Amino acid sequence: MAHVLAPHPSARPTSPPPATAWEETLARVTAGDAAGLAAYLVTLDDPARRKVAAELPGYVTATARTAGWREWAAQGRPLLVAGVACLGGASAVTAWLFRRELPRWLDDRDHELLLGLLRRRPVEWQADVARRVAARMRLPEPRHWYLAAALVRETGIEPPDGEPFIVGWLRRLHPETAGRDPFVAAYGPRILEVDALAQAPLWQVVETVARLVHDGLLDRAAVVGAIVRRLLRDGPAARSELATLHDRLDLDLDESARYARDYTALLPAGPVAVADVALAQLRRLEEAGRLEEELFAEAMGALAFRPEKKLLRAAVSWAGDAVLRDAGRVDTVLGTLATIFTQDTLALQERAVRLAVRLAPQAGPAGRDPIRQAAAELPSELLEKISAAYGGGIAEAAPPAAPPLWVGEGPPLPPPVASPQELVQELQAFRWPPDVYAFERLLAGLIEWSHRAPGQLRQALRPWWHPFSEAAYGIDGHQTLFTAVSRAFLAFADPARSRKLTAGAAARRRYRHSDAPGAPELLYRRRAMELVTPFENGTGYPVLLATPTSGTGHLAPSVLLDRLERLEAAGVEALPADLAQALLRLPRRFETADVERAVRLTSEAGRTCAAWMRDGGMPDPEATVTVRRTDGGVELQSRLTPPAHGLPEEIRALFEPQNGHTYSLTWWPLALPAHREIAAAHLVGYLPWSMDANDRQTQALTTLAHGDGPIGAATAHALVCGMSHVNPAERAAATDAFLTLAAHGETPAQALAEAVTSLVTADLVKLNRVVSVLDDATQAGAHEAVWAVVSGVLAGLLPREGERPRAGVADLLAAGARAARIAGVRARLPEVAAVAGRKGSSRLTQEARRLVQLVGTTD
Repeated sequence: MAHVLAPHPSARPTSPPPATAWEETLARVTAGDAAGLAAYLVTLDDPARRKVAAELPGYVTATARTAGWREWAAQGRPLLVAGVACLGGASAVTAWLFRRELPRWLDDRDHELLLGLLRRRPVEWQADVARRVAARMRLPEPRHWYLAAALVRETGIEPPDGEPFIVGWLRRLHPETAGRDPFVAAYGPRILEVDALAQAPLWQVVETVARLVHDGLLDRAAVVGAIVRRLLRDGPAARSELATLHDRLDLDLDESARYARDYTALLPAGPVAVADVALAQLRRLEEAGRLEEELFAEAMGALAFRPEKKLLRAAVSWAGDAVLRDAGRVDTVLGTLATIFTQDTLALQERAVRLAVRLAPQAGPAGRDPIRQAAAELPSELLEKISAAYGGGIAEAAPPAAPPLWVGEGPPLPPPVASPQELVQELQAFRWPPDVYAFERLLAGLIEWSHRAPGQLRQALRPWWHPFSEAAYGIDGHQTLFTAVSRAFLAFADPARSRKLTAGAAARRRYRHSDAPGAPELLYRRRAMELVTPFENGTGYPVLLATPTSGTGHLAPSVLLDRLERLEAAGVEALPADLAQALLRLPRRFETADVERAVRLTSEAGRTCAAWMRDGGMPDPEATVTVRRTDGGVELQSRLTPPAHGLPEEIRALFEPQNGHTYSLTWWPLALPAHREIAAAHLVGYLPWSMDANDRQTQALTTLAHGDGPIGAATAHALVCGMSHVNPAERAAATDAFLTLAAHGETPAQALAEAVTSLVTADLVKLNRVVSVLDDATQAGAHEAVWAVVSGVLAGLLPREGERPRAGVADLLAAGARAARIAGVRARLPEVAAVAGRKGSSRLTQEARRLVQLVGTTD
């Protein structure tokens, strides 16, 4: 790559020239000119490069902390070039490549530029760098793999043994070129043994291995054995791509027979795709008479306990065929069917019952007894068939005992900041994703320690803000939660600089960033930003009113009165957003002594607080939710009835919910812990944007449920959005919220039923996901609340005669049956009875018949 490092036309700048090599380097770094910098640096002698190398670490440390992200992004690649060109030892260059402040992802042009510089060093030195870079790589992203791989190939050293390097190789391995890859000899036989194999593109690995086996470059028998061993080793985490590779190799019966015991061991816990492959191999061996009876019985037993309907249907089918080939297997098969009786899927139970009835004449005691015992759990119609075939007298089992409904406590409140040094550490750690408890600790700590130890705090803060960079404080008019906190701290640490920023921001207010933070987030931002003025004026602020005293966001009235009295004693007026947030965090009921104490306050803030307590807080608005179709899809829009007269402006702003996307939803219930429906009205417009993202925004629902205040349409719609999240782990937050409301007797069943009906019919949420949450809630003891919701949904979601049923409706009926059975429900369900009376044996009609029979009505 000599042309890359040729002297650049601009290597000798026009007058006035920089005085030193470092100044020239810095000019090219700030200009983002990586190629020009490389061409310039190779013209320097060793002393000049050493001088540049001496300046680099300090510059990176200082500038990375304060520069704006765009500015820093432009400098990253030139800085990598400077370090590789100027640092001396292999250890120093490797450490520079892995500095956390410098770019992690490079393109081909960057790689060639850096390789051109590395190739100028001795071969032994290059080999040392290759080994060191490979050793420093970490997953999931093997940083600088391309550089290390190129140096390994060019120097001819032994390929590195570390898994990050091997995974990096697998990510770049292609079937068409793998046969010519020099690393295949070293790594090919080990591909399927790599611990971190799942971090490689497995479909590409499958194609490559299949091609290498076909071309004779990998031993077929060794690969088959490696696949089976890997599937066994990974167990529930085994990857379906490897099952596909197994099928691609098309084993003959002799090869399959060699692994019959291993296939049987894959059935209990392997993923469906893996179990499917194992089952297919075992079935073909059994059909050929080459499967031991011991393994047949073990396989049947393993399949019977699988939860997946596909595998259970396959088990019943195989059982029926196998017993025709060998009548001696009847009792083994009946034991399997008895286990399948307990699977709460009506269609499966019916298939198992049909086969069990057919085999009844051949049953021995070892098969008959399990069938009779398990039949007690069947629906009455199926129970009667088994009882008639197996000697009669089988009584229906009692409904399962209802599990106790347990609800966890709300989130704990972190302790206050203990020192100025700890406060600065918290400030430096306040990064993405934003944490509301860290925000509250930072503001409270700033106020406390700015009064208790102002000199010590300013000294501790100096390394945080120095050297100074305007870009870190949102001076372009765009404030975020992060920049608002930074502005408050800077106003205390250096009031003069802060005043300049304030004056400059006022002149640039024409810029408006297109984020959609929502009123609750804006309230948090205002609370931080309103601290700037008192710090710039040198007066400070004696105490924050709004700091919560509970992890749910609540604020004890007596603590707020203490704080107001302290403000009055200092002769300081309360800041508007601080006061508004404090009032919103008060509970909904007040002790007489607290009200009397509030009345004695004399400041304007004190009188506002006294009126709030005397009137019992803020009147609860009513929320309505509308489903709107737009060019971009479906949106939810919530509206609140207008606020009462006399409320502070910061509180009135909360009565205008927006919609959009933001990452602070978990903060919002903590701003309104006594007014859940208002918080939910804001969440409604934002949660739909997070239903396919793993950003943990559904955690807001858990905090919301732990709050106070009436709930209705907004809470119901927000909860249903969480119930339909694509990720089961995210849906768990909606389950927790549902359980909390149920335990407190607060489930808005009718509103939830209306929300489910509305959002499912609008195709905004998926019914099967909602049903999974309801099922989990039933198992946790909320069966009565679940039944209340399901029974309210049925009329709106069941198909009319001739209509195609909506996906998930049969699952909804099954979930309702499970909840109704535990709750002992007796009800009239005419809509369900109408579906149950239709002709046919679809799963929908079957589940409808079961539910009608269970709740005891036929009209």
